[in-house]
Amino acid sequence: MSYTHVDKPIRLRNLEIKNRTFRSAHATDLGGGYMSDVLIAYHEQRARGGVGLIINEIGSVHPSTRMYQNLFDPEYDAGMRRLVDRIKPHGTRLFQQLWHGGNTGGFDGIPPWSASDVPNITSGHVPVRMTKAMIDEIVASYADCARRMEACGVDGVDLHFAHGYLPAQFYSPLTNDRDDEYGGSIENRMRFMLEVITAVRSAVSSDFVVGARVGNDLAPGGIGEEETILLAQTLEAKGLVDYINVSVGSYNRNDKMIGGMNEPTGYQLPTSIPITQAVKVPTLITGRFRTLEEIDQVIRAGEADMVGLVRAMIADPQLVAKSLAGHSDSVRPCIACNQACVTNLLIGAPMECAVNPGTGHELERGDHLLTTAPERRTVLVVGGGPAGMEAARVAATRGHNVILAEANPYLGGALRAAGKVPTRHNLLDIITWLEEEIFRLGVEVRLSSYLDADDVLEIGADVVIVATGAMERMNGVQMSHIGEPITNVERRGVISSTELFMATPSNLGQTAVVLDDVGHFEGLGAAEFLINQGLRVTYVTPLREVAPTARLTLMVEPYLQRMEGKPFSYMVRTRGIAIGDADITVGPAHLYDTLADSVTIPADTIVLVSHNRQNREIYDALEGRVANLHVIGDASAPRFVQAAIREGHIAGASA
Repeated sequence: MSYTHVDKPIRLRNLEIKNRTFRSAHATDLGGGYMSDVLIAYHEQRARGGVGLIINEIGSVHPSTRMYQNLFDPEYDAGMRRLVDRIKPHGTRLFQQLWHGGNTGGFDGIPPWSASDVPNITSGHVPVRMTKAMIDEIVASYADCARRMEACGVDGVDLHFAHGYLPAQFYSPLTNDRDDEYGGSIENRMRFMLEVITAVRSAVSSDFVVGARVGNDLAPGGIGEEETILLAQTLEAKGLVDYINVSVGSYNRNDKMIGGMNEPTGYQLPTSIPITQAVKVPTLITGRFRTLEEIDQVIRAGEADMVGLVRAMIADPQLVAKSLAGHSDSVRPCIACNQACVTNLLIGAPMECAVNPGTGHELERGDHLLTTAPERRTVLVVGGGPAGMEAARVAATRGHNVILAEANPYLGGALRAAGKVPTRHNLLDIITWLEEEIFRLGVEVRLSSYLDADDVLEIGADVVIVATGAMERMNGVQMSHIGEPITNVERRGVISSTELFMATPSNLGQTAVVLDDVGHFEGLGAAEFLINQGLRVTYVTPLREVAPTARLTLMVEPYLQRMEGKPFSYMVRTRGIAIGDADITVGPAHLYDTLADSVTIPADTIVLVSHNRQNREIYDALEGRVANLHVIGDASAPRFVQAAIREGHIAGASA
């Protein structure tokens, strides 16, 4: 494809960047506070993949706000120099984001610092109100970190003034109740930011690039469009910035900071364009962009000068290079599930990727480490879900003769059903990509082919990989009361989510109950699917909140907002007890709960969402009879897509 803008260079101050793509700063936790070999390898793969600019993740400028990259420690510099040496040969430019979290700190036992003593919205940590001496210390620390980053060979710094962190805490009237020169009027509240960036400018050379990340925080009464435009224009008018990097959201609305698959491509454009149009310096934006075609359109329309590809290049580090070479159809798609890139970080684990097992593991696995097998073998993969398809793809990439047998007349496994859920259609993108890749690689795909152990032995493959998935438990057992299963689960109209999505009954009735014992998106998706079919739905879960596992993907709150005004209600800490002819009786899920007595709810249709049971009969029958035998994905233990694809990759690479 021919591009008009995205492949063209751009200058920020005196620095030329080879194209209009960039990777905005994003947390990885791959460095443990420093620039580790693992993090260097992660960045180098993206530089090798052709991105124009990398902005390294938030670098803490002061010990009062330790985080993923502790720039305040001079020992950090040696690792950064190594990163520079690895990035520069690929023609990619490198910036470092400078950050202070303000009241978002405190997790290491050190009291956080902030403009005022307003508690943090998520942790509840009460910060120390900063004195003038503390303010001066932080300003100086920003300048010192910028000076050291330039000495390391970094091309510029990105000052994080958005997302509700310390500079924004000074700027927002919600977190700044000071009555000195740093509080009150908007000019006073902007003072801290201006002192920071002025000090940074004074600490670096005239060629060093300095930019600022700004954005509406979406908190009522906080930093809105007008305040953000004023800030951007002030920074520009004073000659303090070489670019404006626009984002949106804060911990009041973190679902907008990292929009999931419920958000469309370019979802931040409505909040970004008024800001980019208000300044003359180059502007950078993000917003779930996945292709160079999308970026080209944005730049061509004059809506921004550079566009970010973060999760898209987490999924495929070669995205830019592949696309510029005319192979955009081979780019592994990001599905915006947030299940490994975001959820991992929220549970304290390093970032990974649901669809790319190599992300965060570049030193040990990934497509870039695949080599041709020394001996060509016949590899039989039983099961064509995401685990099986990834195993087949990787084994074929290594040059093996691969046979993929799937009992269904289609590939995709459980993701085919999950992709039927409203706003979850992006799940099908990875299935489509895997399917196209295995056919391109010459995998022999046998659909509608149910195999038993004897069939497998007759084929005589050198390697057998079992990826037969899992089956729903429809026995009415709930984790809160294992010994008291729901009665009458055999009643007509009691179905699994798979049946609902893949073989929707013709007569669902008028009312439905979804019983969710898992707490991920399956139950929520079933409820929304039924509502779209015209039913009144009650979502019932024994868990303490709605879909607690899915909340970490930042998509549950948007879901509940979509449900406002619809025929939807929910009951938490509630279990199913007995199913009647057209209803179900539910009651307290925990013996110590002081909830209301049991109630009966109308339910023409009941969807049971329970923890699945692995389907590994063929593996058990083959164990000891096949020398090179593997079991992967849900057939090993029911989990989520990242485990399935990871295990498929490892099995295929070891074949």
